[in-house]
Amino acid sequence: MPIMADRLRGMTPHLVADVVLYSTESGGKRIPALHGFGCPCMVSKTEPLLGYDARLILDEPLHPGQARRIGFVFLHRASVNVMLEARHFFLWEGKFIGEATVVRRRSASRL
Repeated sequence: MPIMADRLRGMTPHLVADVVLYSTESGGKRIPALHGFGCPCMVSKTEPLLGYDARLILDEPLHPGQARRIGFVFLHRASVNVMLEARHFFLWEGKFIGEATVVRRRSASRL
């Protein structure tokens, strides 16, 4: 298992969101997202596209077409505030593969 995936297991998420991966038939991924999966997150589908790198904390695979509440760890602290302010964002993997709605953030003192 990659080192980053191992480190994610012990991390507190920057935020928690309800995530829906688009089905393969709707243009989503063809394979499930596994623990350690990361992708740029974008607050808009309008160009120019601006993404914020994140890792999803997954206890089990998230398959195309599934929805689940998931923790996110962002690689840059400023990204967390952008996502919290937007409250809704999109997952990108060469195309839009899903979307998320923020339901909770960790305490401000820990950001």
